Amino acid sequence: MTAPSPGTPPERPVPDVGIPERLARHMSMPEQHAYLRARLSRRRVLAGSFATAGAAGGLGLLAGSSGSAYAERPAAGLRGASRPAPVRVDGSLVAPFGRHLAFGADPRTQMWVSWQVPLAVRSPYLRVGTEPWDLGPKVQAEVRALHTPSLSRRLPAVEQYYLHVALDRLAPGTTYYYGVGHDGFDPASPERAATIGSFRTAPARPERFVFTAFGDQGVSHHALANDQVILGQNPAFHLHAGDICYADTTGHGKDTDTYDARAWDTYLAQTETVAKSVPWMVTTGNHDMEAWYSPNGYGGQSARWSLPGNGFDPRHAPGVYSFRYGNVGVVALDANDVSYEIPANRGYSDGRQTAWLDRRLGALRADDDVDFVVVFFHHCAYSTSTHGSDGGVRDAWLPLFTKHQVDLVVNGHNHVYERTDAVRGGEVGRPVPVGASTDPTRDGIVYVTAGGAGKDLYGFAPGVRDSYEGHVRDRESVPTVRWTERRAPDPERVAWSRVRYTGHSFLAVEVTAGAHPRMAVSALAVTGERVDHFEIRRGR
Repeated sequence: MTAPSPGTPPERPVPDVGIPERLARHMSMPEQHAYLRARLSRRRVLAGSFATAGAAGGLGLLAGSSGSAYAERPAAGLRGASRPAPVRVDGSLVAPFGRHLAFGADPRTQMWVSWQVPLAVRSPYLRVGTEPWDLGPKVQAEVRALHTPSLSRRLPAVEQYYLHVALDRLAPGTTYYYGVGHDGFDPASPERAATIGSFRTAPARPERFVFTAFGDQGVSHHALANDQVILGQNPAFHLHAGDICYADTTGHGKDTDTYDARAWDTYLAQTETVAKSVPWMVTTGNHDMEAWYSPNGYGGQSARWSLPGNGFDPRHAPGVYSFRYGNVGVVALDANDVSYEIPANRGYSDGRQTAWLDRRLGALRADDDVDFVVVFFHHCAYSTSTHGSDGGVRDAWLPLFTKHQVDLVVNGHNHVYERTDAVRGGEVGRPVPVGASTDPTRDGIVYVTAGGAGKDLYGFAPGVRDSYEGHVRDRESVPTVRWTERRAPDPERVAWSRVRYTGHSFLAVEVTAGAHPRMAVSALAVTGERVDHFEIRRGR
């Protein structure tokens, strides 16, 4: 997440594409998108969003056909010109990449497998089986072709091809092996054996497991190193709290933001090392609002990611969903909908997300198999780093977290690790020093900012030093800001900031079930060193 810059001069529109600032400041993101699309359409730029294999706009994405083993590549052309005939390339030379997994609504029986190809291919598919040498028959893939126009004179138009297969009726607690391919590239052939991936479904009944979490990753050596340390935890899944790739480096959610869609190619290649075997459960940050893609700037996310799709509106809010793994219910939210700090998408759900959240948390708490509820989203409810806390998040959702006794909230946005005491009613319900235990039914909720995934680090207020395991420097209070409905940072001094660490890091949570369930929460630096740990038990 890029640091805010209130008071800076307004950005100039993208040459020959953007909306004049005098208009943009009065328009919502959907209105800006419609204006932008209309202007580009008048210049005869082909609008893409995403298309399935049967409606791929002549890009040669012929899933299920029996054509020759060739990929088709649209030749480059000037903006505003018609697309020339595609160039034919031998499909055996086109290698899939960027594999990433995600659960369906039931992690015991459902999994999405997604990947990318650099060129359009014929008959893309997946093979899956319980043995790596017996992958089974071909399962046709869904193709989502994403077109990004030239959004500035510095950036070319980009064609990207994302492929998805939904697997259902899987056996719980089972390891599966899979390979992805297309005409001319068969993962079951001996020469492609190195491309085979694997995943494991959730167990039929709760048992011990680990999950990991962070936000604000991007592409960097630190991001890659974090991924490798995460892989060493053998997590059942990973939660990504938004600001995934940073193709849009501005993060204002306006049409005047320009973004390089090619950055996603690098990001997915980087993340494949872990996401090909660990379900990579993402939600939406402010840098993930890419205004060209309808609706709400989320069309790009819908093309690249397949997620459970059981939120209040999967098409308009792909980053809002829920799932249960073992004895933990997980809820993903889109804080762009309620943010006071960055209001481009504020109010787009017209309250439907918050109403859905109330129902979903109630259903999880009524489920006898659920011991813990974890909620994750991007903007911070409680943080003292650069962006401070978002009052919109607090006003909309904190009453529901309290009502349904949420156990843990994970945010990103601020590029640090910070952890609160147990917070109740905006105040410290119980101090939770490093190594302590807390009970949400009595003490309140612990909020974690895990924004050290890979982007450049932030810091804390002048004079406020880090305080973490082995280097504890407790303070009675810390200065910070809270964003108000007027989009103004309101200074406040708070006592709930318990652990602060300026370093690349992530969260690792070990969950146990049984008569005395618990969540052992640790923060690990990119070196693997532990910088914080505490325990959550309910009703001890």
